[in-house]
Amino acid sequence: MTRPSPEPLSPGDIHRERPSPEGFHVGFVLLQDFSMIAFANAVETLRMANYISRRTLYRWTVVEPERSPPMASNGLTISPVGGVEDLATCDAVFVCGGLNIRQVTNEAVRRLLRQCAANGAVMGALCTGSFALASAGLLDGYRCAIHWENLAAISEEFPKVRFTPEVFIFDRDRITCSGGTAPLHLMLHLVRGHHDAKLVMAISEQFIVERLRASSDRQRIPQPECIGPGYQHLTEAAEIMAANIEEPLSLIDLAGLVGLSLRQLERLFNRYFSMNPAQYYLNLRLRRAQELLTHTSLPIMQVTVACGFQSSSHFCKAYRCLFGHAPSDERRRQAAEAGTGRAPQARRPPELVRVA
Repeated sequence: MTRPSPEPLSPGDIHRERPSPEGFHVGFVLLQDFSMIAFANAVETLRMANYISRRTLYRWTVVEPERSPPMASNGLTISPVGGVEDLATCDAVFVCGGLNIRQVTNEAVRRLLRQCAANGAVMGALCTGSFALASAGLLDGYRCAIHWENLAAISEEFPKVRFTPEVFIFDRDRITCSGGTAPLHLMLHLVRGHHDAKLVMAISEQFIVERLRASSDRQRIPQPECIGPGYQHLTEAAEIMAANIEEPLSLIDLAGLVGLSLRQLERLFNRYFSMNPAQYYLNLRLRRAQELLTHTSLPIMQVTVACGFQSSSHFCKAYRCLFGHAPSDERRRQAAEAGTGRAPQARRPPELVRVA
């Protein structure tokens, strides 16, 4: 049965919609190569809420749009729980993505998501599932979270969506979340809104969760080998660098923004990262370039400009120095893997190395 569309919700209002006596019904649409850790963290939080309360506070439907057992990126399959038709009665529907999100987001997926939204369900996404919602036109005008690895590329592709580096976001009738363990914290916030902090504390104790992350927490933070004096200035400088990729700041301006002298800034980067700020900044820009090369079809020259390089020769030289191959080789490798239907080979994240 189709329900009337809800009135627009202010951020977080979904918390205050208390579940029905039959339990708050959550649908999970698992796309091929979905992230197992993202899905498991979400559904296990709901299961634990039921277990601790000894009531059916939540129930869930798990489907795959192609009506075949969905396979996660780790090679394991999940048996569907219910059918696509059961999504019509869901209070919230989350699409869970992972690898190859562009290849697995086809018209059938978009049509299904649009139908769920038309049925009045709050629409959500886990990990790269935000791409599927955006592709279906369901995130235009909304703030949105997505896994940091896809953030730069997807921002270029959907200019009507405001992508942010936050861990998860409640924006009216849309809930989006980055990957990994972030869905656990998202669901804990949902449970706290429906019930109380005592239940959330009990779930956290069962899962040995030290603290409940806020939606405004950063997905990525610099990870030096140790934390000591000046660490806060270091992370602030790294965040400012990441926010100014296309038009890099001068190091003098950067130092002033974090309240340090240039010499103090250089000392911090050398102490924690064994390199100067200029080298660290260059590595950030090159990793952003890799994201754009592997997750978009932008021309290499456009990637060059988007990452703050004045010449293609400098960009190609620096890219080869960090990754061991040219930008054109990166693009050809991705095209070859897409053509064979193979999942992209897992790459070890590049170390922060010195680039001339």
